[in-house]
Order: sequence, then structure tokens, then C-alpha cells
Amino acid sequence: MDKEHVKSAADKASGAIKEGVGKATGNTKLEAEGKIDKAKGEAREFIGDVKDAAKRADKH
Repeated sequence: MDKEHVKSAADKASGAIKEGVGKATGNTKLEAEGKIDKAKGEAREFIGDVKDAAKRADKH
């Protein structure tokens, strides 16, 4: 697991927490921040997958 995948997992986890707390407390700003963090995590995961695919292709 490279650092992009680690960062993506952290972003998605913190985003889920923020979103959940925002929903529970009625804080729409915090909920939105959580959704943004989760989306950032998804993007980082995609970047990590692309990097992994490039590394595999380079080996062949």
C-alpha cells in the first residue's frame, strides 16, 4: 500500500466522522466538509490505483 492509498483511507475515515457528527448535530457545514473529505479520499485512491497500474505496466 503506497502513501496515496494510506492518505485516501485517512481522508475517507475523517470525512465519514465529520459527516456523521455534522448530521447528528445539525451542523451542515461540518457535514459538507465531511463529504468533501470523503470525495478527496476517493480521488486519492484513484490516483494511487493509476500509479500502481503504471508501475505494473512498467515491469512488463
